[in-house]
Amino acid sequence: MKVQVEIDCTPAEARAFLGLPDVTPLNEAMVAEMQERMKANVAAMQPEELMKTWTSFGLQAQDQFRRLMEAAVK
Repeated sequence: MKVQVEIDCTPAEARAFLGLPDVTPLNEAMVAEMQERMKANVAAMQPEELMKTWTSFGLQAQDQFRRLMEAAVK
């Protein structure tokens, strides 16, 4: 036996029919918060700031590698 049921409804109608909560306000609040955080962190994504971060990490990594090699030689 084969039974096929086709339901044509919007996602909002399906949630209401199944008794699921409407999370639209929560979703909008989360998206707005994410946008604010991204705007606040745009300054850190400037090329000059990225180079400062990468350069300082690179120097530290080189220094640690040198110390590791010196310790291995001893």
